[in-house]
Amino acid sequence: MSEPGIAEIFTQEDQAQEDQAQEDQAQEDQAQEVQVQEPQTQEQQAQEKQLTKAQLSAIGFKDLEAEDLERYRPFYGLRPNKTADSVPLESYLWKDYYNARAAVAHRDGKEVGLLWLYGTEEDAFAAMPLCRDADMAYCFNEIKLYFNTVLRKPLMIKLADEEAIQVLQLSPSEFQVKEETDFRDYIYDGEAMRTLAGKKLHKKKNHYNKFVKEYEGRYEYRTLDCSCRDAVFAFLAKWRDTKGEDAEQHLDYEVEGIHNILKNCAVIRAKMGGIYIDGELQAFSIGSLNESEDMAVIHIEKANPEIDGLYQVINREFLLHEFPSVHLINREDDVGLEGLRKSKLSYFPIEFAKKYAVIQL
Repeated sequence: MSEPGIAEIFTQEDQAQEDQAQEDQAQEDQAQEVQVQEPQTQEQQAQEKQLTKAQLSAIGFKDLEAEDLERYRPFYGLRPNKTADSVPLESYLWKDYYNARAAVAHRDGKEVGLLWLYGTEEDAFAAMPLCRDADMAYCFNEIKLYFNTVLRKPLMIKLADEEAIQVLQLSPSEFQVKEETDFRDYIYDGEAMRTLAGKKLHKKKNHYNKFVKEYEGRYEYRTLDCSCRDAVFAFLAKWRDTKGEDAEQHLDYEVEGIHNILKNCAVIRAKMGGIYIDGELQAFSIGSLNESEDMAVIHIEKANPEIDGLYQVINREFLLHEFPSVHLINREDDVGLEGLRKSKLSYFPIEFAKKYAVIQL
């Protein structure tokens, strides 16, 4: 191989120097980039860690227990709400079905609302906070931050009441708001339901009168208390057997919820009543009162389906004895079941308590 010439040597040296210069410049640029980026990344991490710690410490979600209901009761009725979720008993009845957890929201050292977390880590969702209208935006933002920062997912709220939606006025560019028609609650006139008067309810009154005539002297209405739980458990077992193994999944959770209420009825505010025929419980109902709306919420109503008119009797007698003067009756939703929808419509509701899904985009 021949030796390189002077010009070629200079060219190689120049190229080497240029390569080294480019490499040095690249390392310098990279170092500058690291110096610029590292403080930002650390700051972001610190801020994120701070938010996470703040949210975890400020929002201490815990499983809902019977003893919590009185503690949380002051948060119910702080704003207009005609849904069944406006009373504590509804939250407790379905706590296992929804895996309900609650936490108190604080603002400037004061308790301002009750936050809800449902589901699992994979499919978590929330309910609208229970708080005053003035604190709604703050409490809503608290639960949003919890989902975004701690759970690292967009906020999902189910069964949001219409009043809260109107107060929040959420931006369509940030949230999708969609009515959940299968879960709207049926609201009835209290006096109409207690009297069954008028042409619209004539058929219901006929069923009621037929039962009264056929079972005259054999039936009685009784207000139920904790001492009656064995009779309710026995009736529930028979009622559940009639539904078979292919019944809707929520029925087993409903039965479990009723058991929880009766096992803890000494610390739970609930109205309970039943119809006994020949000394045996054949129908019962459980309800509670929303004082601010002057509304009774009928959570549970069960009756022997083989006895004609029994549902009409427990419906009317329960209201006459336990809610003799309330203006409104909430008989909850139909969960999209056609038979249940037809039954609820047959009592001619005067309005619906609409509910919505709220999805952060």
